[in-house]
Amino acid sequence: MGSLRSVLTTRGRAFLGSGTVLALAGVILGFRDLTRFGVLLIALPLVCAVLVRTRKTRMRIERHTDPERISVGLDAHVTLSFENASSSTTPIFLAEERLDYVLGDRPRFVVGRIPPGRVRAIDYVVRSHLRGRFHLGPLGVQVQDPFGLANRNAVLEGTTDLVVLPAVHPLSSSRQRSSGVGSEGEQAHLIALHGEDDVTIREYRDGDDLRRIHWPATARTGDLMVRQEDRPAQRRAVVLLDPRPSAHGGVGASSSFEWGVTAAASIGAHLCESGYAVHLVCAETVQSSRAAETITTDEMLDVLAVTTMRDDSGEDEILRAGQALAAAGGFIVAIVGPSGRDVTSRVASVRQPGTTGLALVLDARNFGTSHADEAEPHAEALRLAGWRAVTVSRDADVAETWAVLNAATVGSGR
Repeated sequence: MGSLRSVLTTRGRAFLGSGTVLALAGVILGFRDLTRFGVLLIALPLVCAVLVRTRKTRMRIERHTDPERISVGLDAHVTLSFENASSSTTPIFLAEERLDYVLGDRPRFVVGRIPPGRVRAIDYVVRSHLRGRFHLGPLGVQVQDPFGLANRNAVLEGTTDLVVLPAVHPLSSSRQRSSGVGSEGEQAHLIALHGEDDVTIREYRDGDDLRRIHWPATARTGDLMVRQEDRPAQRRAVVLLDPRPSAHGGVGASSSFEWGVTAAASIGAHLCESGYAVHLVCAETVQSSRAAETITTDEMLDVLAVTTMRDDSGEDEILRAGQALAAAGGFIVAIVGPSGRDVTSRVASVRQPGTTGLALVLDARNFGTSHADEAEPHAEALRLAGWRAVTVSRDADVAETWAVLNAATVGSGR
């Protein structure tokens, strides 16, 4: 009886109850027509329940998303294809796509009859205000008889992943004062960002273009000298993201950690486009040993789409990885929270002498409830260690913060 109740709709149960009452009344009162009508009302939902339970249909489901990777706040168009793999026409059915809650309401649609071997496609749109990897599916299906007396629910297995990337803000390049030529410090930063060439002077050889003769060097040496423009070596940059829960404040999309992820994505993409060999140091790349490898913009965004805060015990591995990369040359961009003076001192030591260190210290308290320290003392400690450091509040714009950081002089936050 329980199985029958689960198959019958409210209308079907009403038919069954009414038919039972009418059939009993007809028998007791001796009205045969009333009894026949009651039996009909009883039989109709029972027959519909049997047909719904025994009718089998095989369908293949395919999902295609365009694009497969989207940024936060953008739409993804999903095409859901139903192929009838059975030998009979499918009934009309109600379908509901099961989604992660951040993608919005579950789309529901009525699918008409599909002849054998034919395909019917339905489109819907999803959007997320949070980054991450989310599942589309499985699909819930409800098949109902034409009278609406009985239905059968089924789940068509199969899912597709949709990757929502962090937002990338366009950043500007600003020329900075040099601290030395030929180093991996600020001058290297200038050369890599603006595409200047390294110029050397050598003796003239047969076949050299006379327009490349360097006359001052020729006059000085007494021999013909020519300019030789060598393509500069690719500069190295390290982007470090602090994953400690104790260093961040706020929740969800408005948290300091999410601001840091957006900043890391924007800065990393900007440096890749500017010709840097970029290393991303975060919990995921350190755990997978990918921090030591250079990373492309797409690879970096894929990692940052799923990065999460980790236990504070993992800070040692992240700082060691950042220090090893910085020691090999290049400058470092650290996006950190203000928690623990000893940790800030270790972050300060990551920057190698003669190189550039840029620090964005997130004001965790400004983002929401947090037990983190005040941000400014930590930023000041980094400035005293030779970094360019700024504090970041909840309403700060990534592009404006980057511009302020680039305009600051060493040891100053202005």
